[in-house]
Amino acid sequence: MQIAEVTSRTPALLSRLLTVWERSVRATHHFPSESEIERIRGYVPQALGGVAQLLVAQDEAGRAVAFMGVQDGALEMLFIDPDERGKGLGKRLLRYGVERCGVERLAVNEQNPQAAGFYEHMGFQTYRRTECDEQGGPYPLLYMRLAREPAKTDGRRDGPQ
Repeated sequence: MQIAEVTSRTPALLSRLLTVWERSVRATHHFPSESEIERIRGYVPQALGGVAQLLVAQDEAGRAVAFMGVQDGALEMLFIDPDERGKGLGKRLLRYGVERCGVERLAVNEQNPQAAGFYEHMGFQTYRRTECDEQGGPYPLLYMRLAREPAKTDGRRDGPQ
């Protein structure tokens, strides 16, 4: 898998990413209704076109299979084609975002405990909860930020820097 920042957001790429988004949502987001998925689907191309940094993971054939969007230190979106889940791609994307794009915070649907658990496992901690999503929908959000380990008394931290 190759991860690269998109420099040209072509209609063909955006169409493929919309397909990845929809397949991912249908596989992992069991709380929105069909009509709600269709409604949200209408906003995705604009979100993909407007996010500051759009990073795409491609398979060996060069086909986009996952993507994430980053804006001002926030992970705005991360979606993986269901056929690629469980292969470490989410970890690779998120680490890339933290290390190269300065990701330090995100929001995740509380009703998607698998995603919330993934972000917790990756070092993010919830600092705020809302009853509704950012569009006013009945989907509580957990706002998370990357936890910083306190320095040890010898001034070193465990693990890679």
